[in-house]
Amino acid sequence: MNPPDLAEEKSVAVAVASGQDIVTARMRGRGLATQLGFPATTATLIATAISELARNILLYAGRGEIVLSAIEQGERRGIAVVARDQGPGITDVPRAMEDGYSTSGRLGLGLPGVRRLMDDFEIRSRAGEGTTVVTKKWNS
Repeated sequence: MNPPDLAEEKSVAVAVASGQDIVTARMRGRGLATQLGFPATTATLIATAISELARNILLYAGRGEIVLSAIEQGERRGIAVVARDQGPGITDVPRAMEDGYSTSGRLGLGLPGVRRLMDDFEIRSRAGEGTTVVTKKWNS
């Protein structure tokens, strides 16, 4: 699968409802990062963050979407990754952001790891309404 040419489109949404969708989102994110001139190692870090976010959607909400966008701020160019779902939400966001905390029995490194991999990180969640995570990586 070839990544989209963002010369024509500014963003692409990938529905997440299966394990294959995680792979697709990761590939599309890596492709976009490469198009935007990120070094291969940074593109891999971005793809890893996308994988974690998509996996959380699948694990906790069952379905949602990852939206990948080319962004600019002055002279800086980068990539924005928005993960959103309409699942049960996170009741204690500060606790969920602690290393080692997990309600699924996993390692609890997902959200804190994404925050470390990306330059900007914001999370909004309401119980019963879902979660939106907005991250950005700048190619400085």
